[in-house]
Amino acid sequence: MEKYKDLSLSDIDEKIKILKKLSLKENKIFYTTFLIIFVILSIIGWDKVKFEKVTTNLLDSIITNFGFLYLIIVLIIALVCLFLCCSSYGNIKLGKDNSKPEYSNLSWFSMLFSAGMGVGLVFFGVAEPMTHYVYPVGIEGGTKEAIDFAFKTSFFHWGIHPWAIYSFLALAMAYFQFRKGEKGLVSSLFSPILKGKSYERKIKDSIDVIAILATITGVATTLGLGALQINSGLNHLFNIPNSITSQIIIIAVVTIIFIASALGSLDKGIKTLSNINVFISILLLLMVIVLGPTISIFNVFSENLGNYLNNFLKISLKTNSFGDNKWMSAWTIFYWSNWVAWTPFVGTFIARISKGRTIREFVIGVVVIPSIVSFVWFSAFGTLGITLGKEFATVAVENTETALFLVFAKYKFGALMSGIAILLLGSFFVTSADSATYVLGMMSSDGDLNPPSYKKLIWGIAQSLLAIALIFAGGLNMLKTASIIIAFPLLILFPIMIFTMFYSLKRDMYIKKQIALRNELRKMSLEEISDLSDAIKSLKK
Repeated sequence: MEKYKDLSLSDIDEKIKILKKLSLKENKIFYTTFLIIFVILSIIGWDKVKFEKVTTNLLDSIITNFGFLYLIIVLIIALVCLFLCCSSYGNIKLGKDNSKPEYSNLSWFSMLFSAGMGVGLVFFGVAEPMTHYVYPVGIEGGTKEAIDFAFKTSFFHWGIHPWAIYSFLALAMAYFQFRKGEKGLVSSLFSPILKGKSYERKIKDSIDVIAILATITGVATTLGLGALQINSGLNHLFNIPNSITSQIIIIAVVTIIFIASALGSLDKGIKTLSNINVFISILLLLMVIVLGPTISIFNVFSENLGNYLNNFLKISLKTNSFGDNKWMSAWTIFYWSNWVAWTPFVGTFIARISKGRTIREFVIGVVVIPSIVSFVWFSAFGTLGITLGKEFATVAVENTETALFLVFAKYKFGALMSGIAILLLGSFFVTSADSATYVLGMMSSDGDLNPPSYKKLIWGIAQSLLAIALIFAGGLNMLKTASIIIAFPLLILFPIMIFTMFYSLKRDMYIKKQIALRNELRKMSLEEISDLSDAIKSLKK
C-alpha cells in the first residue's frame, strides 16, 4: 500500500475508471465469442443437415473462387520469411537489444513443434503418402512415378509453406509485442495503420474475435478427431469398443490432464509435456527407421528432398487452370486454408515463447528445422507403408484413423510401436489443448501474458464440451469447415500484416543506424567532426 499513499482521490478514481474500461473490453470479447459459439451449436442442433450443406457449399465456393489467392499469398509468406532470415533484418531481436531467450533451444523447439503440427504428423505420416501412392493425379497408381508424386506432395503439404504461415504471424506478433510494447494479440499487428483512428477499437476487436473463434473451433475439432484415432488404436490393440462412450472417456482423461497443466505455469506445464513429446517422437522415429527398410528411407529422403526443392516454385503456384482442379481443391487449397485457420492459435503461442530470439534464429527454428523434421518423418513413415505394396495400401487408406496401426502390424515389434504411437498421440493432444487453453486465456484477457486461471479453466472445459457435443451430433467435420470459413478473412489480412511488418522494420533499422552514428560521433574529437563536416560539404558540391 506504500506506493499508493501519495495518490489523490481523483487519481484513484481515474485509475478505477481505466481498470473498469479494460475489464469491460476483455469481457466484451470473452462473452461475444461465447455467444457466437452458442449460436453455431444451436444452429447445428436445430438443423444439422442444413448447416452442413450451407457451410460445405460456402467452403467449396471459397476454395474454388479463391484457391489461386491461397497459393499466391502463402508463397509470398514463405518467401518473405526466407528473405527476413537471410537479410540484415535477421539481426533484429524480438525484444530489446539486450533481451535473452526465456527457454533453451530444445524446450523452445519442443513447444513450438508440439503446438504446430505434432498431432498431424502422427495422423498423416503414413496415410498421406500411401493415399497419393494409390491415387496420384495424372499418373498410374503403384508406379515409381506415383512414389515420387506421393513424397513430393507430402513434403509440399507439410514442409516450408505451412511452417512459414505459422512463422510469419508468430514473428510479427513477437516483434510488435516484445520490441514495440504492443499487446499479445493478433490485432496488434495493425497498430501502425490504425493507431489514432476512430474505428481502431472496432476493427481490432473484430480481428480478435475471429482469432478466438478460429482457435476454439479448430482445437475442439482436433480434440474430437484425436479421440477417434486414439479409440481406433486402442480398439486395434486391445479390442476396446470403438464407441462414443470410449471417445468421451478419452476426451475426459485428456481434459483433466491438460487443464491441470494449463493452470500451472508455462515452465512447469507445457514445457515439460513438450519435452516428453520430442523424446517419444524421436524414439518412435528411430524404431521406424531401424525396424523398417532403413536404406530405402534414406534414399527416399535424399531423392525427394531434391525433387521438392527443384519444383518448389512450380508446385507452389500450380492450379491446373484448364483441367480438373478438384484434387487441388481437396488437398493443397484445403491444407492451406486449414493452416491459416490454425495460425491465430499457433502463431500467438510461438510468439509468446520466442522473446529474445533474433529474427534469423526464429525463422531457422520455426521454418527450416521443423520442415526438415517433417521431411524425415514422412520419408520414414511413408516408406514403411508404401514398401508393403499397392494392394495393401489401397485397403489401409480406406480408413486413415487405422492406417498407421495396420502398417505397424506388418513389422517386428508392431504392437509396441502402436502403443508408443497412441501414447504420443495422447501426449500431443494434451499439449495442443494445453497451449490452446493458454492462448485463449491470453486473447480474451487483452493480451495478458499470464492470463487468469479462471479463464483458462473455462476455455479448457468449453473446448472439451464442444468436442463431446459434436461427437454426439456427428458434426466434427462441420465445425472444422466452419473454422476454416471463419478464418478466411485472415488470409486477406496477411498482405496488410506484411506491409506493417516491413514498415516497422525499416523504421527500426533507421533508428538503429541513427543511434550507431550518434555513438560514433560521441567518440570523435571536435577537430575530427569538423573535418567530417567539411568532407560532406565538398561531396555535396
